[in-house]
Amino acid sequence: MFDKLLIANRGEIALRVMATARRLGIRTVAVYSEADRNALHVRAADEAVLIGPAAVADSYLRADAILKAARETGADAIHPGYGFLSENPDFVEAVERAGLVFVGPPAQAIRAMGLKDAAKRLMEAAGVPVVPGYHGTDQDPAHLEAEAARIGYPVLIKARAGGGGKGMRLVERPADFAAALEGARREGQASFGDPAVLIERYVTAPRHVEMQVFADGQGGVVHLFERDCSLQRRHQKVIEEAPAPGMTEEVREAMGRAAVEAARAIGYRGAGTVEFIADGSQGLRLDGFWFMEMNTRLQVEHPVSEAITGLDFVELQLRVAAGEPLPFAQGDLRITGHAVEARLYAEDVAKGFLPATGRLEHLQFPPAQRFAPGPLRIDSGVEEGDEITPWYDPMIAKVIVHDADRPRALAQLADALDQIRVGGTVTNVGFLARLARQADFVAGQVDTGLIARNAQALAQEPDISPDAPYVAAMALAGLLDPPEEADPWSQLRGFRTWGPARLDMTLLQGAERLSVSAELDGTTLRLADGTALAIRRDGDAVLVERGGHSRRIEVALRDGKATLFEPGRSVSFSLVDPLDRASSVAGGGDAIVAPMPGLVTRLMVRAGDPVSAGDPVLVLEAMKMENTLLAPRDGVIAELLVAEGGQVGDGDVLATLEEAADA
Repeated sequence: MFDKLLIANRGEIALRVMATARRLGIRTVAVYSEADRNALHVRAADEAVLIGPAAVADSYLRADAILKAARETGADAIHPGYGFLSENPDFVEAVERAGLVFVGPPAQAIRAMGLKDAAKRLMEAAGVPVVPGYHGTDQDPAHLEAEAARIGYPVLIKARAGGGGKGMRLVERPADFAAALEGARREGQASFGDPAVLIERYVTAPRHVEMQVFADGQGGVVHLFERDCSLQRRHQKVIEEAPAPGMTEEVREAMGRAAVEAARAIGYRGAGTVEFIADGSQGLRLDGFWFMEMNTRLQVEHPVSEAITGLDFVELQLRVAAGEPLPFAQGDLRITGHAVEARLYAEDVAKGFLPATGRLEHLQFPPAQRFAPGPLRIDSGVEEGDEITPWYDPMIAKVIVHDADRPRALAQLADALDQIRVGGTVTNVGFLARLARQADFVAGQVDTGLIARNAQALAQEPDISPDAPYVAAMALAGLLDPPEEADPWSQLRGFRTWGPARLDMTLLQGAERLSVSAELDGTTLRLADGTALAIRRDGDAVLVERGGHSRRIEVALRDGKATLFEPGRSVSFSLVDPLDRASSVAGGGDAIVAPMPGLVTRLMVRAGDPVSAGDPVLVLEAMKMENTLLAPRDGVIAELLVAEGGQVGDGDVLATLEEAADA
């Protein structure tokens, strides 16, 4: 086994690898960018080495800097995690030339599966079923459009070097093909340095089912059962589970056999995932699944497979990389219970899952295991006070549950999500909790279109409690703090000899100003309509009583902001300074504002162009994903304040609108 392991990654996966390495007595080395100088994975490692500025290309993708760090610290192996350099065959060869061990597959196996078109041709030759489509090398737009017509709409355009939904476009009509192709090529170039695409038939009720495989390089290859990853938005996974609902032993055996053959065909070693697209319209069946791609690395969702098999996949990776054979055969493996994982992201669900940034002013999880099996496991690479930046993936945590069966696991997941408290940035936690309870999902009727079909209901946040502004006002005014002294005079909050005290404040909730006005009698507010609202501190929460009905609201105060938490919802209020005359430039829907820092890749309008509400105005690339910003109302583009290729910051005004002139 290795003495010292360098982890060429960051965040949650770096900490996950460190947890197993520590248990095995292996010392660890972290690498980090300037943006990650104070990150959790840096503090958790035995040693840490700075490898460059914040930009990925200047730090986590710099093989030379990572190898230099390995040499300087005396590491004898490198674990790539997932993403970054994990599927870069040139990096694998550089590691091996340096006399180090790469914890992953051989370079030739990565190359064989790295380009989707070549991989599909290879799988066809190996007898693995492949989705009908065009996987050729002719990238002329006219030829690709002709191939799409031959295959038949709807089709998927996919970046051949893609992954994670990047460089992927669904095209339902021939008229949309050219624009979709252009977007897929741009995203493929930006994310993978390769604009080439392939085209496939779009399965109308697709399920994304993947098989976990392991190979030891000595002839031993097994599958460790399937995961269903059909719940996706923007072609990216949201909730994953194992085993797949509705899976039969017959189909599992056939799919597992195909996955093992795929791994054998490329001389695989280590952990990998063979992904299949299945036609879910008539249930999982032998003639209804096709090879999609192979991820030659550890998957984000590997904890659900660890839960049902009882195995530590990182330990298996390390042992195989050290030359050990797999300690089991296919017949030794069993499925125990059901596991589900939800990905908690900083993202704005209401704005089409746009990635979000911000400081984690409050972060609280229910009691759980960290990077280890348990009924509730939460793997996170951040902690309270950390910053979610535009430089990296905005994942906050993975929430994994394991129970005796699927209904219990889903109930446990929903309950765990209800207990998560995040303040300082918008998140998808309420969306995840609603998704975990969605009727079709609970019934096991899943496909990749489920979220899109139910988007409105799933994105609908519960209404803010009418009591919330009063609770926030009391908290911001310090009226819920415990008295500093024990004498009776200090208990007289709001006492006045000349009449009742008043609470009059103006709060800001998002872009909305709220006026709070009430008579104050200790911790009881009397509203204008005569309603009495009793608000008192109860530990970390507040008890609110109105008309004999009491409810509990958790409150977090930080930097002049009160964040209130209820199951599936958080809302933040801040106090408006009456002397501050600043106002939002974007008020009234007269401006299009950058929802995050990013790069303007395309302008769809010019100054003077008329637009209708919902019309595309420009494309903003952020976190390697293209986001189309839309006109907020009908009008005319008064001014464009950016150009293609320009970098913009969060909140920057990109374009302004004016009313159309009367005819």
